Amino acid sequence: MQQAEFIPPFIPAHKTGQFRPCAVIPVYNHEHAIGAVLAAVLAHDLPCVLVDDASSASCAAVLDGLASTHPGQVTLLRHAVNRGKGGAVLTGAQHAAAAGYTHALQIDADGQHCTDDIPRFLQQAAAKPQSLIAGCPQYDDSVPAVRFYARYLTHVWVWINTLSLDIRDSMCGFRVYPLPSLMRLTQRKQLGERMDFDTEVLVRLYWDGVPVVNLPTRVTYPADGISHFRAGLDNLLISRMHATLFFGMLWRAPRLLGRRLGLSRGQS
Repeated sequence: MQQAEFIPPFIPAHKTGQFRPCAVIPVYNHEHAIGAVLAAVLAHDLPCVLVDDASSASCAAVLDGLASTHPGQVTLLRHAVNRGKGGAVLTGAQHAAAAGYTHALQIDADGQHCTDDIPRFLQQAAAKPQSLIAGCPQYDDSVPAVRFYARYLTHVWVWINTLSLDIRDSMCGFRVYPLPSLMRLTQRKQLGERMDFDTEVLVRLYWDGVPVVNLPTRVTYPADGISHFRAGLDNLLISRMHATLFFGMLWRAPRLLGRRLGLSRGQS
């Protein structure tokens, strides 16, 4: 299902000087949280693309209701089969780019991200439109210890695969993409569509020369939150992704090191 709306032709932001953001929210069986998340996003006057990743009938009904309640503010897209969080984000981002938006703010549907930080993220994106604004989580006591410490393995691999410490956290699903850069990447490279997506897309955009701005943001884990992480399969996908990125880094190493050297000289 797709809520009808006028879609103007896409004109890249660098040709118009216009900053036109929207939110993209991937949804998979988060019917108990998505209403509050959407309300908080719309409170910041941010149009929203909801992507139903083949949710249950009960969640689909909630999304239908939200889309019909907010005509002109909410677009609802729907996958016939589950493709994963990354697949849903890409569907929303591609729609947003075709609709003329210049930037897409990605935020999770489960309520763990601090929507009060949306203005800060958008202000940074408007000030630095070529950059990717990446959330750097500030956790409270609700974070599971296993998740907190397991993230550091991915952090180390990302630092290796970018030959830098420029990306502080590649796994946070709260970020703002410059859509022209993201669309160029997706046109030439098929990205992982599940739990490997958030890290892979950030590393590959960094490889493409997209600057990364890290913003601290509070992250909580709701007591009744739903996790779709599949320990066996998703860990396998993430491990394969890190290995693929490592070999991709090897032939890019001279350029990445040259980039670091250039930055160091520019700051001296």
